[in-house]
Amino acid sequence: MSNTFENLAFDYSGYKVLVTGGSNGIGAGIAAAYKAAGADVTITGTRPSAADYGADKADELSEYTYLAMIATDKAGIQAVADAIPALDILINNAGASLPGGKDEYDPDVFEEALAINLSSNYRLAAALQDKLSASTAPGGASIIGMASMSSLFGIEIVPGYGSAKTGLVGLTRVLGVRYARDNIRVNAIACGLIKSNMTAVMLDIPEMIQPHLDRTPMNRLGEPADIAGPTLFLTSPGAAYITGQTLTVDGGFSVQG
Repeated sequence: MSNTFENLAFDYSGYKVLVTGGSNGIGAGIAAAYKAAGADVTITGTRPSAADYGADKADELSEYTYLAMIATDKAGIQAVADAIPALDILINNAGASLPGGKDEYDPDVFEEALAINLSSNYRLAAALQDKLSASTAPGGASIIGMASMSSLFGIEIVPGYGSAKTGLVGLTRVLGVRYARDNIRVNAIACGLIKSNMTAVMLDIPEMIQPHLDRTPMNRLGEPADIAGPTLFLTSPGAAYITGQTLTVDGGFSVQG
């Protein structure tokens, strides 16, 4: 499946969207889908500026407003929130497993994984709550978090990442209740194995990939576009009565017996 959006029939003209981690992978796919649907899109990345990604990538990123953000930097998260004048949709996509290639069984690395993949999500949502509550978007403002298969299963190598992504499902339920009074819907997507920078190391190792494909009824890995479509649906007026939910998008992996 190509990473294109011609068949995603959504109109986001006039919407203000923030996609964290939008410089590559799933985040880049989501940002491109909102842009193709007419939205005004801001993305975050870990480098100081879009130019720091090199000429070819910088040209691609010029389609968006770019803000630097490190998920463990509390002041930096607040600075991103302060830089956003108005917002309708927050996509809390930024995250990482095995940060820096370190062992998540080390307690300090475990806490770092929680900060990157859970605490930063809440901190940014809280910092932007007032701006989201001021949205006049049909169906209300939206926050989307990116959960994963580690939200559903015990994946031994990533105790911190898995705990954070499991916690994200709980946070989605709680904020779905809390933020409903402000006309903000909060949902999450539990992503299957999607082609991205984070999963690239696995793609050339058949003994890692083949068992996953064997369990996946659709018999393929996901593309960023496979996550972009459900994301655009969940933030649309068509999902106006959906909040606090986690939608699994995994090609059937989690339902295979």
